[in-house]
Amino acid sequence: MIRAVSIAALLSLLVLVLYLPSAHPPERFLAQIRSEHQAMEALWGEAPALRILDRALGLQGTAREATPVPPIASASAASGVDGAVAREMASVNQRLFGNSYFRAIDALVLLAAFRASAMVEWLPWLVVAALAALVDGGIVRLIKAKEFRHHDPELFALFAGLAITAACAAIVALVIPVTMSPLLIPVVPVGVAALAALALANFHRRA
Repeated sequence: MIRAVSIAALLSLLVLVLYLPSAHPPERFLAQIRSEHQAMEALWGEAPALRILDRALGLQGTAREATPVPPIASASAASGVDGAVAREMASVNQRLFGNSYFRAIDALVLLAAFRASAMVEWLPWLVVAALAALVDGGIVRLIKAKEFRHHDPELFALFAGLAITAACAAIVALVIPVTMSPLLIPVVPVGVAALAALALANFHRRA
């Protein structure tokens, strides 16, 4: 059951992430970033909001550097046969990746980086809450074992499936161009940790 839920959730996530850039232009994602940046300024203040934006731009820059496609400038600097091949590859790359769909993907990545960067601001509290939930789940499991109470594999499968679904929903929340309150950002990770703790409390180890 858990495997089926994982496959279905990941496939749904993949389809949705590939669909969003075709349904929304790049400007839609950029406008969402501007709107949420203003909300961040109202919540955190100007300096933390600028830090979040700078971190997001750094994350997107790292993602761009990971691409194996050479930039046009480096192709133009080459000479001879290698230069002709590089320029042709750069021209093909420009025609392929310079369309509206791939620009929307680039803007979607920036939106995801921005929201992930905002989540980093909550990281100290998120780590404490997640660890507390998981430790509580482990203690509940130990207490059940000491009291000779049976661990319920059905509940384990249910909560584990819900945790996987919630984790995929958290990834979707990073990329969907819908206005979300900055206070909503830490709720999903804490919810995933709580469901994982409930799954751990009912984990049944086969003999």
